[in-house]
Amino acid sequence: MDSDIDSPRAPHNRPSVLIVGAFLSQSTGIRFVCEDLAEGLRSRGWSVITTSSLKNRAARLGDMLATVWGRRRQYDVAQIDVYSGLAFVWAEAVAASLTALRCPYVLTLHSGAFPEFAERWPGRVRRLLRSAAAVTSPSPYLQERLATYRPDIRIIRNGLHVASYPVRDHVAARPRLVWIRHFEQRYNPVLALDVVSRLAHDFPEIELLMVGSDRQDWSAEQTLEEARRLGVEDRVRVLGPVPKADIPHILQQGDIFLNTTNVDNAPVTVVEAMACGLCVVSTDAGGVPYLVRNEHDALLVPRTDPEAMTAAVRRVLTDSTLAAQLSRNARECAEAFSWETVLSEWETVLRAAQSRSKTGGRSLNGTS
Repeated sequence: MDSDIDSPRAPHNRPSVLIVGAFLSQSTGIRFVCEDLAEGLRSRGWSVITTSSLKNRAARLGDMLATVWGRRRQYDVAQIDVYSGLAFVWAEAVAASLTALRCPYVLTLHSGAFPEFAERWPGRVRRLLRSAAAVTSPSPYLQERLATYRPDIRIIRNGLHVASYPVRDHVAARPRLVWIRHFEQRYNPVLALDVVSRLAHDFPEIELLMVGSDRQDWSAEQTLEEARRLGVEDRVRVLGPVPKADIPHILQQGDIFLNTTNVDNAPVTVVEAMACGLCVVSTDAGGVPYLVRNEHDALLVPRTDPEAMTAAVRRVLTDSTLAAQLSRNARECAEAFSWETVLSEWETVLRAAQSRSKTGGRSLNGTS
């Protein structure tokens, strides 16, 4: 392998990008936005290199770095997904390698816990964000909370193939609830069970479908145990992870979507539910209030408040006018997330970042 990092990259007949994120749909069934972004850019004529699809975290980091260096002459700009916690180290390592190669890169911020992480590690976050040609976020929540670290964070929403989500108006919502998330404490799956137990007497036909993969601090089996403790196990069906293509079908089985999370940014599952016209009842965690409008296309309640969430679900079930309004407005909101619009925004940002390598600029707004 040629180790001369100053050698010019091979000329390209089309724009080329390296996308660094979790490409895990083949091994885990979980599809992250980066996979759809890669597909979308390819459909528009971009040459796209992706990394990494390895499940093991250490191996994934090694694969990311090996791809950055080994294929350095095959891309002109990079895009890196950035999360809080241990995953932040991956972004730092990849960004450092790209900086050594003098390749411009765009950072995309995820994770509703990012503001708290930044408070613990302000120097690291500031250095990484200011090193990039551009920084994007799918939510104004992170744009606002991280403005002191990088004032020009740009909003590019998580894209959605809206046409793949059939919609039907829920004029009179049935007590069929859907919950889709990782089984993890911060997403509080027990709150959904609590709501079912509180409504079971007045709505004996109530059902809850829960879909998601296990995490180290919680599991689907623990959720079932809690359902048995609450006496609602016959009303709850728990599935493991399902392919992304099956999500529209899963959502069509319900009328109300519960988002019980304690920490959040811009949850794609909420937008998917809205695209299907489900009535969304969610906690007001993190970036959710930036994603939906309370009483317009969703109902928001305080975190960890089972009484408030139960009352909100009851309103949807007993007020057909409210249910019809939420369903209709939810679909209209979701249509703004169409990949056609989002891809155009991505192309603009990536081309501008790529031009930085020619001008020697430090960032897209001229700051250093």
